Amino acid sequence: MFNVLQILSAILIAVAMAMALAHALELPGKMRLTKEVYFAMQPIYYPGFTIGGGVGEFGALIATLILLFFTPWRSAEFWLTLVALLGLVGMQAVYWLLTHPVNQFWLEGETLNKFSAGFFSFGANQSSETRPVDWTDLRNQWEYSHVVRAGFALVSLIAIVIAISVSHQNT
Repeated sequence: MFNVLQILSAILIAVAMAMALAHALELPGKMRLTKEVYFAMQPIYYPGFTIGGGVGEFGALIATLILLFFTPWRSAEFWLTLVALLGLVGMQAVYWLLTHPVNQFWLEGETLNKFSAGFFSFGANQSSETRPVDWTDLRNQWEYSHVVRAGFALVSLIAIVIAISVSHQNT
C-alpha cells in the first residue's frame, strides 16, 4: 500500500508540474502578443486547466500529506517527502496570492459553468473602488507566477522521485 501511495503522489505531482510547466513554456511567445490577442486567447485555458489543475494539485497535496504521515520519521524518505509537500504548498501560495486574483480579471464578463464560476469567484475583491489597471502588469504577474509555480513543482517532483528511490534501496 505504501508503494502505491508513493507512485500516486509522484503521478499527481507530475500532473501538477505539467500544468504549471505548460504555462511557463508559453511565456516567451505570450510576452510578444498584443493586448487584443492576449485578451482573446487567455480564456481558453480555464475549462481544461480548472479540472486538471484541481485534480493534479489538490490530489498531489492530499496524497503527499498522507504519504508523509506513513513515512518513517527522521528517515531520508521523510525529509524528501516533506520537501515535496512544501513545494506543493509553495505552488498553492503562489497561486492564491498572485495567479488567482489575475484570473478573476481575465475572466470578467466570461460565461463559465457553475463549478468554474464558483471557483474563480472565490476570494473575489468585492470593493467598489476602481483603479486604472495596466494590462501588462497583470500579464507579467500571471505569466511569471506560473514560472515560479513550475519551479516549486519541479522541486516537489525531484524530491518525491528521490524519496521513492531511497525507499526502494532500503528495502
